[in-house]
Amino acid sequence: MKKIILVIFSPLFLFGCDSGGGNDNNPYIPNYTFTVDINVNLPSYSNLQFPSNAVYIPQGTAGARGVIVFNSGSGYLAYDAACPNQPISGCSTMIISGINAICPCDDEQYSLFTGLSSLQYPMKRYRVEVNLPNIRVYN
Repeated sequence: MKKIILVIFSPLFLFGCDSGGGNDNNPYIPNYTFTVDINVNLPSYSNLQFPSNAVYIPQGTAGARGVIVFNSGSGYLAYDAACPNQPISGCSTMIISGINAICPCDDEQYSLFTGLSSLQYPMKRYRVEVNLPNIRVYN
């Protein structure tokens, strides 16, 4: 009986873990290594103290076109601000619009809760560590 239970639950333990890195196979967004520390008590980032709010961190600091950090209400999410289904160009920096990010190249909307749209690639997600009032975003 113990062997049957072990055989049934073993695949769950082997394949049930998620690295949290998301889809790193996007051909349009290069993979950069960076670390950005955010203090939500500073005026530039104070919107992150409230659920369903996002802030944009400029390109020179992190990511291919900057980083969008979002308070989902149950945690913080961070995405590259580059349009995931467009080559890097002058129009490929996404714009925050409420709980969505919009790619100006094709007007596609991506949910900041999931990073998904109707197109092939989701928003590139980055890791987040929270130790309020500080948030660390890194890749």
